[in-house]
Formats: sequence, structure tokens, C-alpha cells
Amino acid sequence: MEQAADSVDPVQVDEVILQSYLFAGFPRALNAARIWRAVSGQPAPHADPSSGIANAPDWVSSGEATCNTVYGDSYELLRENVRALHPALDAWMIADGYGKVLSRPQLDLKSRELCIVAACAASTQQRQLHSHLHGALNSGATPAEVAGVFDSLHDLVDSAEIDRYRGLLFHVLSKRQSLRHSKLQ
Repeated sequence: MEQAADSVDPVQVDEVILQSYLFAGFPRALNAARIWRAVSGQPAPHADPSSGIANAPDWVSSGEATCNTVYGDSYELLRENVRALHPALDAWMIADGYGKVLSRPQLDLKSRELCIVAACAASTQQRQLHSHLHGALNSGATPAEVAGVFDSLHDLVDSAEIDRYRGLLFHVLSKRQSLRHSKLQ
């Protein structure tokens, strides 16, 4: 965080911390925000108009659009699968996760997805990592940018796991290439 305080837009750091509650839990997001305020010396904004409940109807429509971008051709299948787990989880995923949090304009979707890849890899959430590798690529990240996320995790994740994640990325890229090739024929 000390490096980020000197080199990254503090609004973008706030956004990464805010979205971390989806992947790391609310207590960790609170702790990260507390540390960020102390290290950066940046006060929290006095207000955040986009977080008010009056925006809830927009969260659903923006959440559906953002989730559709992230999941692409797998969007409908994702929705079916999550609804099969529980309809509340589907509603919360769209309105809260993708609408209220990941559709916020203060950070672009590609950057958000790359941060999600890092969070999933660091917390060994392989199933979500697989989905968000696709999501990062669907949001405009290059394979090199995604691989760079893994490079940045060497002090948090052992090298065998990073190698496994690189293999997963290779699998995702191969699958995407095969699908592209079959669509051309």
C-alpha cells in the first residue's frame, strides 16, 4: 500500500478495496480500508452518491450488462447455475456484485477483473479464478496482462500454485482459440 500511495490514483485504490469485500469478505475490506487511510493519508470521500439505495434499480440493469460482458457466451448458463444454488444468490450476484460494486465507473472493468484474478488466485478460489480469467480476457485484458498478475503474486502464493494457475490460463486461452477457430469454419 505504501507503493500504491506514491504511484496509483487513490480513487482507484479505494475501488479495489471496495470490491475486495466480494472476494475477501467484509472484515478484510474494512481492515484494508483502515490500513489504506493510515498509509496514504487520504481521507474517505464525504459522500458516495452511487452507493445510495435510490440507485438500486440501476444496479440490476448495469449488473446484468457487466456480468454479460464478463461471462460472454457463458452468461445464461452462469445465471441458471447460480439460480439452481439459490435464487437469492443470483439476485445478489447481479444487483450487488455486478451492479452496485463492479459497475462503478471509478475503475474500468478490465482493471477490476485483473484485480479479481489476483484475489481469486491469492485465496485459492480456483473455480472463480477460471471464470474470471475468461472475464479479464472478455473485458479487454491481454494474456500477458493476466500472466503479469500471477507474476505479482510470488510473495503471496507459492510457485507450484502459480505454475498451476499459468496452466489454467493456457487452458482458457486454448479453449478460446478452439472456439474462435470453430466459429470461422
